[in-house]
Amino acid sequence: MLIRIIVLSLYALMIVVIGIRGFRGTKTFNDFYLGGGNVGPWMTAFSYGVAYFSAVLFIGFAGNIGWNFGYSGLWIALFNSFVGVLLVWWVVGPRIKDAALEYNAYTLPEFLLKRYNSPALKLIASLVIFVFMIPYSAAVFMGLSYLFTSNFDIEYGYALMFMGFFTALYMVLGGYKSMAVIDMIFGMIMAVSVIFLFFSATHQGGGLSEITFSLQDIDPGLTQAVGPPGWWALLSIVMLTSLAPFAMPQLMQKFYAIKDKATIKRGMVGSTAFAILIGGVAYFIGSTSRIFLNTENAPAAFTIAGEPVYDILMPELLNNIVPESLNVIILLLILSASMSTLAALVLVSSSTFVKDFYDGFINKNLSDRSLTLMMRVMSALFIFISVVLAYMNFDSIVAILGISWGALGAFFLGPFIWGLFNKKVTRAGAMVSGLGGLGVCLALYLTGTPSPQAGTVGMLLSLALNPLVSLVTKTKAS
Repeated sequence: MLIRIIVLSLYALMIVVIGIRGFRGTKTFNDFYLGGGNVGPWMTAFSYGVAYFSAVLFIGFAGNIGWNFGYSGLWIALFNSFVGVLLVWWVVGPRIKDAALEYNAYTLPEFLLKRYNSPALKLIASLVIFVFMIPYSAAVFMGLSYLFTSNFDIEYGYALMFMGFFTALYMVLGGYKSMAVIDMIFGMIMAVSVIFLFFSATHQGGGLSEITFSLQDIDPGLTQAVGPPGWWALLSIVMLTSLAPFAMPQLMQKFYAIKDKATIKRGMVGSTAFAILIGGVAYFIGSTSRIFLNTENAPAAFTIAGEPVYDILMPELLNNIVPESLNVIILLLILSASMSTLAALVLVSSSTFVKDFYDGFINKNLSDRSLTLMMRVMSALFIFISVVLAYMNFDSIVAILGISWGALGAFFLGPFIWGLFNKKVTRAGAMVSGLGGLGVCLALYLTGTPSPQAGTVGMLLSLALNPLVSLVTKTKAS
C-alpha cells in the first residue's frame, strides 16, 4: 500500500508541475485549445490513442465484452485499430487540416457553420457536444473510481472527488499543450504496462493454449469467431466504436492542433501500433475473466444471485492476476488512459460552449483573454457536472458510453464526413441527417434497444440521409 501511495503522489506531482509549466505558456485561446496549432507527430499519436482508450475500455468494455463474447471481442480491437485509427488518420486527418485552412474553422460546430452557412446547425452541434460528452466523461470517472475503490479501499465518492480535482487541476492550468505532453508520458506508461499485463495473465493461466482450453470447457462459444451473444450484438459494438471516431469532436481536434499534413503521415503509424497493442491486450485480458474470477475469490464482482457486475470484473481480475507488489503498474495504466481521455473531453466540451455557443450567439465581442479565462471556468464546471453524474451511477459503463458515442456519431457523421469530401451536399441534407440520425438513435434507446445497436443504426442512417436529402433538395431547387 505504501508503494502505491508514494507512486501516486509522484504521479500527482508530475501533473501539477506540467500543468504549471503549461499555464506559463498558455496566453491565448489558440494556445489553450490547440497548443498553438504546432503539435508534433508523436505527441499527437499518443494523444489520439490515449483519448480513444481509457478506463471505459479497460474497466467497462474489457470486462463486459470479455465475459460475454470471449475471444471474439478481439474483432473490436482489430477494427478499432485499422478503421477507428489508421483509416481516420489516413483519410480524414489530412482533409481536416485542409478544411481548417479553407474555412478558417477549428471546431466541428464552426466547420458546420461555414461549410453549410447555417448558424442553426452550429448552435445545435454545440449543444449536442456539451450534452452528450457529459455522460461519456462520467463513464470514465466511474471506471477510475471503481479501480481506486478496489486498490485503496477508498469509498467510491471520495475516489470520484480525488480524480475530479486532479483532472481539473492540469486542464484548467495548461490546456492542450500540457495535455499533449502528459499524453505522451501516459502513452508510454500504458504501452509498458499492457505488455507486463499480457505476460502476467498468460503466466497465471498456464499459457495461451491452456487459457483457450479452459474457455472451451466453460463455453465453446467463447473461443469461436462470434461469441454467444451473436453476430448483431458483436457487429453493433464493432461499428459503434470504429465508425464514431470519424466524427468524435475530441479526436478530430487532434488534427486541428497537429503541425501539418506531413506530420499526420508520421503520426499515423505510431498511433495505429499503439491501438493494436492497447486494444488487443485489453480485450484478451477481459476474455480471461471467466477463468480467474468466481464468487469465492472475487465476491464484489458478483451479485447475490451469482450474476457478474460487469464494471467490477476488471478491477477484481487485475487484483487476482497481478502480484500485489506490482499492482501499482496497473493502477498507472488505467489512470494514464483515463486522465488523458477526460482531458480531451473537457477541452472540447468547454471550448464548444465558450467559442461556439457563448461567443457565437450570446456575446460576440469577448476578448481573447476573456475567452481563455472562460474556457478555464467552463472546464472546471464540466468536470463538476460529470463527477456528480458519475456519483449517481445510473447504468453500466458500456451502456453510458454507447449512448454517448452513438448520439455524437449519429449527429455528426452525416454532416461532417460528407461536408469534408463532397461539395454537393446541401444545408438541408446536413440538418436532416444530423437530427434524423440523432433522433432515431435516442428513440431506439428510450424504447429498450441496447445503446450500441441504437447508436449503430443512428450513425448509418445519418450517413445515408445527407446525400439522399441533398439530391432531392437540389432537384427541387433546380
